[in-house]
Amino acid sequence: MPARLIVIEGHVQGVYFRRTTKEVADKLDVTGWVRNTTEGTVEIHAEGADATLGDLVEWCGVGPEQAHVDSVEVKEVDEEGYTTFEIPEKDA
Repeated sequence: MPARLIVIEGHVQGVYFRRTTKEVADKLDVTGWVRNTTEGTVEIHAEGADATLGDLVEWCGVGPEQAHVDSVEVKEVDEEGYTTFEIPEKDA
C-alpha cells in the first residue's frame, strides 16, 4: 500500500488541524498518524490508496477553517502497516 509523509507549514497549530485531519483520514479510509512538531509544522504519515492519499494531500493545502497553510511537502515513504489513523499523545 502506498504511504506518504506530509509536512504542512503555516498557521497550522492551535487550529484543530490534527483533529480535523483525523476526521478526513477516517472518511477517506486512510491509516497512519498526525502530530505537531516543535518547528511549528504539522506532520502526517498516511497510508492508503493513491487516489485517497491524493485527496488527503489536497485537503492539507487548505486545512480546517482557522488554518492558513503556506506549504505542503509530500514524500513517498515505506508503509508501516497501520490499521487506524491516530493522534499520538506526544508530539514530535
